[in-house]
Parts: sequence; C-alpha cells; structure tokens
Amino acid sequence: MNATPDPALYNEDLAPVPPEKRDWTWLNMATIWMGMVHNVVVYEAAAGLMALGFSAAECMEVVAVAYFVLFVTMWFNARAGTRYGVPFCVLIRSAFGPFGAQVPVVLRGFCAIFWFSVQAYAATQAVDAIVGTVWPGWNTASGLFIGMPLHRWGAMALVWFLHAWVMNHGVERIGNFELIAGPLVIVIGAMATGWALTVGHGLGPLFSVPSRLHGWKFIAAFAGGVTGMIGMWSTFAVNIPDLSRFVRSERDQVVGQAIGLPVTALVFTPMAIITTSATVILFGHAIWNPVDLLLALHHPVITVLGGAVIVLATLSVNVVANIMPACYDLINIAPRRLNFHRASFLVLGLGLLFAPWLWFSEAESIFHVLDLISGLLGPVTGIMLADFFILRRQYLSVPDLYKRDGIYGGRNGWRASALIAFVVGGAVASAGIAIPALAWINGVSWFVGLVVGAAVYLGCQHRRTVVKPQTGLT
Repeated sequence: MNATPDPALYNEDLAPVPPEKRDWTWLNMATIWMGMVHNVVVYEAAAGLMALGFSAAECMEVVAVAYFVLFVTMWFNARAGTRYGVPFCVLIRSAFGPFGAQVPVVLRGFCAIFWFSVQAYAATQAVDAIVGTVWPGWNTASGLFIGMPLHRWGAMALVWFLHAWVMNHGVERIGNFELIAGPLVIVIGAMATGWALTVGHGLGPLFSVPSRLHGWKFIAAFAGGVTGMIGMWSTFAVNIPDLSRFVRSERDQVVGQAIGLPVTALVFTPMAIITTSATVILFGHAIWNPVDLLLALHHPVITVLGGAVIVLATLSVNVVANIMPACYDLINIAPRRLNFHRASFLVLGLGLLFAPWLWFSEAESIFHVLDLISGLLGPVTGIMLADFFILRRQYLSVPDLYKRDGIYGGRNGWRASALIAFVVGGAVASAGIAIPALAWINGVSWFVGLVVGAAVYLGCQHRRTVVKPQTGLT
C-alpha cells in the first residue's frame, strides 16, 4: 500500500496478501476442493437428478457440464485474487464502489451463513447418531426445546465447538487442515464404493434404470439440472478470490481447481450412485441420506466411523466455502471492530439464528431461498468478470480500492452502473418465479443473470475510457 487507506475500508485481514506470503500450491487448492465437493448436499444431489428422470450415465453428463462451467468461471474470477492478493469484498469495490459493494457482499454473506447453518446441522445429525450409538442413554434426553430434542442440542454444541476449534487456528492452518481432510474423505468414499460393489455384485440396479426423458423434455431437464448443480456453488463463484489470494501463481490455482473441482465431482457422483444402489438391494428402496444409511445398517463401528467421516467432510466444506467468505464479508462491513477471529465467532452465532432444524423438514423451502439468491448472484458474477477483464483489462489500482474518493469511488462511494446491472440482471433471472409464461428462465437463471448483468454493466460504461494500467481506470 503506497497510500493511506480509509480505516472504514481497511484492516489487516482485508489488506492485500504480499507475494512472499502467497504460499498455497496447486495441492492446497486441489485438496480444498476435494474436501468441499464431498459433502452431504452434493451427495444427495445425485438423487435429485435421478428423480428428474435421468439415467445414471445422464447424471454424469449433467455433472460434467455443470462443473466444467463452474471451473471456467472460477478460473477467470480467481485470477484477480491471485494477481493482487485481495479478497472478493475488496475486489468488488472496483465495480460497485466502496459502499455500493456492500449490497453484493451482504447478499453473499447471508447465503454463506445460511449454507453454514444447514451443513452444520447435517453434521449435527451425524454426531447425534454417533453418540447415541456409543451411549444409548444419550437418546433418553428427548425433551423438546425450540422444536429440537435436548440430545440433538448437545450434538449441535459439539459440532459448533469443532467449527470454532478449526477456525481458531487462522487462515494459514486451514490450508493444512484441508490437505488432510480432502484426501481422507476420498479414501473413505472409495472404501464405501468398494463395499457397495460387493453388495451389488457390480454397479447395482440404479445403473440399469433407463432414462425417462426424451426430446425437449430431456433438453429442458438437462438445462435445469446443470443450473441446479451450478446453483449449489454459485455463491462460491463470486468469492473464489478469498482463496486464490493465498495461491503463489496463476498456474497453481488453475491446476489445483481443475483437479479438485470437475475431476473430483466426476469421481464422487458415481460413488454416491453406486453406494445408494447397494441400499436398493439391502433395503428394497434407495437411501440417499448418508446418516439414514448408517443407522439402517445397525452396525455400531460403521455408524461411528461413517458418522466421523460425515462430520469431517462437513467441517471441510463449511470452513472454506461458508465461514471464511462470511468472515471477510462481515469484516468488510465493520473493519474497525472486526478481525478474522471475532468475525468467525460471529458467524457461528448468526448461524444458530437461522434455526436449521426447523428448515430441514422443508428441504424444498431451503432450495427455493437459495435458488433465488443464486439467481441474484449470477449478475454479480457477470459484473465482476466484465469489470476486470473487459473494462479494467486486468489492471487495478490497489490503493484506490481502499479509498472512498479514489478512482473507483463513483458518486459518494456508489457506482450506479453496477447497481443498475445488478437489479436488471436479478430481475430478468428471477422473472420466471413471478411470471408463469417465463418459467423456462428458471432452468437457466444463473446463465441469464450472468449475461444480462455483464451486458447492462458494459452498456452503462460506453463512455468510459481506459487510462494507464498503473493507475487503473476512470
């Protein structure tokens, strides 16, 4: 920093990571993604695709397209973080202005905390199953408190403590945690797949189920399936700089994400289908929830070990995909009062306020809320890409990102062009929810939001001119 930053926009956690401290390699990025892709929600997503009528092979095709699109998007959006070492909540200021940036930052933070809460509750169910298996008396504490049994509250306390313990070690140690967690989850998943292949004497009945979709129905369902898969990670598509700022080179972040994202997803999806296929043989119906499967097997050792893996997988995805981004978003709102340590505990507290145990019985409601937010984040992704690659030509004046009167300041800290693009893009992407005749947009809402947001943003910038790279743009 060669200029005095505004204290309302800067603290040590928001400051650029100096090149000498950007020491994450491709292996760090790959293992982080391995840990994130292996979680309960992604595991159950295969069930959602098969419920739409896809065959197992077609599920793989949907996953391949969705994760390839995600990889390309994150590859480009991560570049600014790697080049300048700043997080998403700071980078977005070049498009929205230092105060206008709070709009997408708060939206992203809300979604991150919500996802953390839901994922943590999935781990809570696993811990509850583990303790109840080891200590049967645990389940006798069945009195209800705010709609949840007391023994489940005890399990939730343990899960929240584990998250706090991991976060208390700071960003540097989180990378080391993922080096162990990501590959370990893959090894356990491979063991479960081996068991399923033995039980099913092959790939199992789910792989013999033919597709029920043909013609235009297949095309519409395919587009919806791809958008749904992208929707699960659309929040992370905007804040990937929060991770890439610690990576030592562009090559490392590209190679790491290529191995950790599409490749891992294509390995994990058939694992989920094969394992579930074995449950059809054993129980006569498919069991897609891993915790329900562990309890159905009635084997204490398997329940304990399997539950521990679910908890590890949840910690792995929650720490880097939800808590870390939410911390930066909260710090961006109040940099004078919050640092990474304080913000992480605030995220844990706010996560409880979402009362995930009340939402879990209404899974459709969860995804309706998250799909709406994902549709709004499509324009944010488009605006970020258009701003950095087309308008800024990949050059930013880092000191000006921390000043309210710098070249990105707009009018009193707000840049109308980005806000207009965000509103228009979000409205178009969400139009199918309010107007039945436009319901087809719901199947491609993320893509529509991205394209419209980028186009409107660039259209509002037609009078802007490029200035010298070292100073940024007007």
